Amino acid sequence: MFTSRRRQQAMADVETHVRGFFAGHVVTVDDYDLGVGRRGAVPDLRILTVGPGPRADSWTYVTAGCWSASASAANGHGIEFVLSGPVRDERFADLLAMTSYYHASHHLDLGHSLPIGEPWLPGSPCDHLMISLPYLHGPDLEQCPLPDGHARILWLLPVTAAEMAYRREHGHEALEQLFDEQAIIPTDPLRASVA
Repeated sequence: MFTSRRRQQAMADVETHVRGFFAGHVVTVDDYDLGVGRRGAVPDLRILTVGPGPRADSWTYVTAGCWSASASAANGHGIEFVLSGPVRDERFADLLAMTSYYHASHHLDLGHSLPIGEPWLPGSPCDHLMISLPYLHGPDLEQCPLPDGHARILWLLPVTAAEMAYRREHGHEALEQLFDEQAIIPTDPLRASVA
């Protein structure tokens, strides 16, 4: 579907975009091997790890390479994902890789969610990921220009099963309104459910 050269250029552009947005932060890049039988779903997946700094006091993890697995990638557009946490933990890279693999066949987008089968961090009531706008970082991170289009970087927000039930009944915007009203700290693994 995509040439290796095109994938490599898009990943380099995502990395440049993330480094520019998080200027003043330490950013490391690691190749992520999805394993035998899964590698082809998201070829050459990388996880960028951004340390705390002037833009955010949390750890931030961003995919690079998920773009090529997006349904609209043939038209030059695709999705990458960002996840923020209170500490540096390989668990976040694993969650991003799991989401990237799932995205390759289910074409996730804004407003979608997925259960992760366990708390995102030990002791947390949050066991789902909801795809949202990257409110922690804003539209300057969200829109990543690529030579033939753009990548949209969307936020994986850890949420509870009760919050997902509330969203099914009242809608995505109503749940986000609750988050605003309750002033949640999205990187707090022990935050109480708003629903």
